[in-house]
Amino acid sequence: QVQLVESGGGLVQAGGSLKLSCAASGRTFGGYAMGWFRQAPGKEREFVAAITRSGGSIDYADAVKGRFTISRDNAKNVVSLQMDSLKPEDTAVYYCNAASARGGTWYSLWSWGPGTQVVVSS
Repeated sequence: QVQLVESGGGLVQAGGSLKLSCAASGRTFGGYAMGWFRQAPGKEREFVAAITRSGGSIDYADAVKGRFTISRDNAKNVVSLQMDSLKPEDTAVYYCNAASARGGTWYSLWSWGPGTQVVVSS
């Protein structure tokens, strides 16, 4: 059973930066694309960013393009999300998961971890 543990969230002012990390145990994720998703209060969970198994291809939601950077270290089973120029609308719980793209939409593959809370103040 894979376990995903996200970390690195916190409270930051608009324009600031945070770096999120996600560690997977119980199963290597070197064989999967990995993604970050987020869920804001009262909203559906949404796709944020994804990176293929080798890291050779990356995709971002339009809302975060140019501000967020996804990366991965397959040797450590870790995927990261560098978030710069944060905006209040980025406030959400952020989750990582294995991901698969179909029809231009990214879907999660595993059970969700606890997530990490990001709050951006204006």
